[in-house]
Amino acid sequence: MIRAELRSYGFKKSDLTAEELEELRDECTARLSGMFVLDGVLFYKDRFRHKEESKKRLNKIISAAKAAKTIILLIIATLFIGCGNREIKVEDRAIVTIAPLKPLVESILGDDFEVSVLVPQGASPETFEPTPKQLREVESARFVFGTGLLDFEQELLHRIARNEQIINLSQGIELIAGTCSHAHHGHTCSHAHGIDPHIWCSPKSLGKMADNMYNAIAREMPDSVNYDKNYTTLCIRLLELDEEVAEACRQTPRSTFIIYHPALTYLARDYGLTQVAVEHEGKEPSAKHLAKIIEQARAEGVKHIFYQSEFPASSVEVICKDIGATAVEINPLDEDIFANIRNIVTLITE
Repeated sequence: MIRAELRSYGFKKSDLTAEELEELRDECTARLSGMFVLDGVLFYKDRFRHKEESKKRLNKIISAAKAAKTIILLIIATLFIGCGNREIKVEDRAIVTIAPLKPLVESILGDDFEVSVLVPQGASPETFEPTPKQLREVESARFVFGTGLLDFEQELLHRIARNEQIINLSQGIELIAGTCSHAHHGHTCSHAHGIDPHIWCSPKSLGKMADNMYNAIAREMPDSVNYDKNYTTLCIRLLELDEEVAEACRQTPRSTFIIYHPALTYLARDYGLTQVAVEHEGKEPSAKHLAKIIEQARAEGVKHIFYQSEFPASSVEVICKDIGATAVEINPLDEDIFANIRNIVTLITE
């Protein structure tokens, strides 16, 4: 951020001696009414609010330079610009950290707000790092909705100056302990406090997340009647999805499903299903673990074995070949969360 601000103000990297700083002081006090270039460094009159204050600040620079012989640009930027005091203009924009949250926010806000997603399609939230542009957009957004459980969401709170607009949607959900750290394709990743973050994969959890969204919006804009109506409509859709999933799970003779990475833990918990993960403690399964899974899959009559799009099909092909099941790729981060949950539940229960 500092480097970007310096470039925007026209500064160039330079080391100034004590003598050059003396010259700088004279030029500054003489030309406060305009802008000037000295030793390749561009200064503007609006960087100096008061002449006497400028003298004092420049004298501090010179004193430091005499002690250290040289002074780096970062110190000049800190003294002259005062980046931390910049005003942040709040814009009517809503941001969601992951794609499945977008249709919920859009259902409540309608067309009043532009809604964007931080984690792009194809990227993993467990290794995602927001760009400087995205950090600026988060800082100026009216609302930022996230699970509150992913590492990069936690880091956002400390990386931007304004963070009261960041809404933790996991409030009120009974969270499930998960593996605190694990490796995916050479990347070590972790979840907040060892909690499984995949709360958006269960209709029951989605209902609470939508409630948290609405409450945050109502606090910010209490006079909007439309948002209240929109939220009621969303609640009806979520209730219908909940009942549909519950009925399918009640009617199925198979309550066990196998998945490479355990991303459907909340769905399994909330609807009486049994999730069996192929990976073991975030690592490739041992021969003993694979043998146990194969035995259980045969006993339960499992037809499909799921793997996420970020993993290769080969991660489950051994089991599929052994029991005659089909490897099915799923994407828990698909934006159409309603259709995605219906499709996954159909594959589990058919």
